[in-house]
Amino acid sequence: MKKEKKRLLLGLAIMVCCAALSLVLLTAVFPKGPVALAAAPANALSESGVRIAQVEKTGSGITMLTAKDWENTYPEIYASYSMNSENDSAEDYVADYPMISTLFEGYGFAKFYGGARGHTYVIEDVTSTGRPHAMANCFTCKTPDFTVLANELGDEAYSLAFEDVLQQVNEPLSCYNCHGNTGSTLMVTHQYLAKALGSDLEKVDAATLTCGQCHVDYYFAPGTKATTLPYTSLASMNPDDILDYYNNLMVDGEVFADYVHASSGVRQIMVNHPEFETFTGKGSVHYGTFTCADCHMGTATAADGSSYPDHYLRSPLDNQELIDSTCSKCHADLPSFVHGIQEKAEERTYEIGYKLEELINKITDAANSGAYTDEELDAIRMSYRNAQFYWNFVFVENSEGAHNSRLTHECLDKSEALIEETLALLH
Repeated sequence: MKKEKKRLLLGLAIMVCCAALSLVLLTAVFPKGPVALAAAPANALSESGVRIAQVEKTGSGITMLTAKDWENTYPEIYASYSMNSENDSAEDYVADYPMISTLFEGYGFAKFYGGARGHTYVIEDVTSTGRPHAMANCFTCKTPDFTVLANELGDEAYSLAFEDVLQQVNEPLSCYNCHGNTGSTLMVTHQYLAKALGSDLEKVDAATLTCGQCHVDYYFAPGTKATTLPYTSLASMNPDDILDYYNNLMVDGEVFADYVHASSGVRQIMVNHPEFETFTGKGSVHYGTFTCADCHMGTATAADGSSYPDHYLRSPLDNQELIDSTCSKCHADLPSFVHGIQEKAEERTYEIGYKLEELINKITDAANSGAYTDEELDAIRMSYRNAQFYWNFVFVENSEGAHNSRLTHECLDKSEALIEETLALLH
């Protein structure tokens, strides 16, 4: 089982405000000078009752308001947001999962792969990963300063030099990422999510979309290096279609790869924290009934008795008030129930991870043996690439099976089957 810290960060949503937030007149004096703001509009509802997220305008020369700018307007919310700094330690996955040094060989994650901390640490974490960052696209989900830059410059922003943009970055993930400058309206400020889902954007509740802007699988598009999602609709937002997307994406005559495995020559895919795809995927029990914010934020009570959305983002297992008021209606013992799911998923994740490690070493031996044709090696490598993709989809998804146990085990089943198919291709 992963360390307890990983559980505490179970499927953390990014700074999102749930529907319980009551609108107030947004007029306040900010440190930058007097700013008069009209009351932000509420999110409209679709015909099915889903809150529709507004999409941030591009190229409009926006000056971002920081979290501190909103402190006087929403003091309780700001105080709860500041509590994210309490999650100040990170897990060392390279030490905890010994097989990944081999599986990710040739990629930075083989040497340095740290778990997430509180969202207030994201800038510090991205600048101290131990992995080199050539371009600014690494800031995509680390700071609203870059989100504003991308909305202003478009794809050009992603290929700017990392160090140049670092000089312009000050604000960790905060209010703008999920609300723009509105204060309370739920916004999609990351354009790649709106592009990927198109009209399907209105089918997903805004309080899930705001989290899904960052808790998604992505790749950097060849050429532009822009952050891009590997699907074009809700229907294609599943592991099978995502793998098909990558396997049909050709770059200079070869199939797309995030990295090439150094010893075996496998052109490998690195899946990235697909919480959005997993939670909304087939088999999810809670999607459609709850949003990310419902489970990872909850409602808190101010000193005057009024309610506000708690912006201290944590696992529902660490929010006893939420368990008592909501989860206990269906779960007599939520922690035991969730831990049971996670233990089964983690046991299989380790088991299959070691099988993949053994298999990639055999493929390396095969490639060096001279006993295989190029065509045979290509088939072996592609089969392995697919096997590791399904395992990786589970390994990097932060809920350890809790977001969608059915999909988790389907992916692990497919990985195991593909491992056997790959073994059959070896002499």
